[in-house]
Order: sequence, then C-alpha cells, then structure tokens
Amino acid sequence: MDPISRPRELGDFLKARRAQLNPSDVGLPEPATRRRVAGLRREEVAQLAAISVDYLTRLEQGRVPASSAVLATLARALRLSEDQQSYVYELAGKPFRRPRRRAGEKVRPAMKRLLDQLAETPAMVLGRRMDIVAWNESAAALFTDFARYPANRRNYVYLLFADPQVRVLHVEWEHAARTAVAALHLEAARDPDAPELADLVGELAVHHPEFRTWWAAHHVTSAGYGVKHYRHPVVGELTLDCDMWESPDGSGQRLMVLTADAGSPAHEALRILASWAATPVESP
Repeated sequence: MDPISRPRELGDFLKARRAQLNPSDVGLPEPATRRRVAGLRREEVAQLAAISVDYLTRLEQGRVPASSAVLATLARALRLSEDQQSYVYELAGKPFRRPRRRAGEKVRPAMKRLLDQLAETPAMVLGRRMDIVAWNESAAALFTDFARYPANRRNYVYLLFADPQVRVLHVEWEHAARTAVAALHLEAARDPDAPELADLVGELAVHHPEFRTWWAAHHVTSAGYGVKHYRHPVVGELTLDCDMWESPDGSGQRLMVLTADAGSPAHEALRILASWAATPVESP
C-alpha cells in the first residue's frame, strides 16, 4: 500500500466501523428519535475515546497522524477485534503490541522497610502510570484492600473512578479525580506509546464519562503535595497532608505519605485506624 494513502485508508476504515455500531453496542442510551444516518455520530465516538470532535474529523479525513494511545482508545470505543486493531495500527505506521507487557515494578527493600515502619501513617509507593506498587496496612485500612485487585487494576487513578469505596471516601472526589487525571497526563508524556497506559486510558474513557471529559482537557500537574479530605466509615472525617517523595534510585517511583499534626483529631483518628487494621479477625 502506498504510504501516502495510508492515512486516508485509516480514516475510511474508522468511518466505516463507526457506521456499523449502534449506541447500545457501546453502552450509550438509544436515541428517542430515529437517526437519519446509521451508526454512531462523531461526537459519540470522540466522547468515548476522550478526544475532540475536531481531531476525530481530521483523523477520518486523513489529515492528522494518530498516536498509539489514541489508537488504543479508538479501538475500545469502536469495539475492534484484535485483527482490526492490527490493521489500524499498520495503517497508522505504529507497532501493534499484542499481549506482551512489561514486568511488574519492584520496590527497593529500604523503601518497603520504610513503608512497614510507618505503622500509623498511611503510605504507598506509586510507580509508572500511578500504579500502586506497594502499601502499608494503614493505607489499606484507609483506602481499600488493594490485594483484592489484580496487579493490572491496582492503579491509583483506576481505583478513584472504579472502586465505590475509594470514590465515596473522598469528600472532594471531583477535585481529587481531576488532579489524578492531570498527574496521569504528565506520566503519559514520559512514555506515550506504552500499551499499559493505552489500556488504562481506554478502559477509563469507555466506562467513566468524567474521565473522558477531563482527559480530553489535557491538564497536567505533578501533584507533589496537597491537603486531602476523607470521610472514613470507621473513624469519620480526616483532613490529612499528602506529600510525594521521589525515590533516589531513578526508578521514577514515588512515596505517597498522608500525615496529620501530632495531637490533632486527624492524628488520633489515624492511630485508631492503625489499631483497627492490626486487630486480627476471628474466624466464625
């Protein structure tokens, strides 16, 4: 195939696939009135893929290239089979990565030791794409039992949107989620073609309208520190300082620590939470 014609071929394929789908096929409500044109509208596909309508229009017209991350979200939005995904990646001149994934990240023994010694302080290690690589008992007691999630779902941004317990824990959930999405955008800039990132963004974009909107806005932040407000079912409301500390080994991992002033109600609540987490549960 002529390389010059590939963008046009890609655009034609995306338009054809869009015409083959109904709103119900992608989890959207059926329209009240009959549509004049079969298939999904551009606006609907752009919303599902967390891209602008203008960008999708130019993509279908063969006027702009597509990154691997955009192709991944479009593949999810358009429900492409593996063969169809391989085809669009070839047309876009991008390598199609099949199930191969990077090895899981490891935490230095010193970092793990530090986590365990922060007994009354919720702390966790965030790795690439804000994956939760390690955590202590206090963090699990505050947020959720991270161990019940498989490694590819143990992600701070994913849990903010997909875990009801984590979602309701945040008094200011929208602010926390927007900040997390902006921090993920900054992570994405370091490795935009990572298949794991494409999978994460694609899944969140398809299932969570708020994520689609905020991801498309392209805001970025390092989220190095701030104040978090929580409402926990055991200890009630807590206002905690959140600080991120870069690992000195160059891995890009960061230690997230949540603290409160000594003697404050929040500090006492953390002590109660740590004691509650350490209490063994008797078998019935």
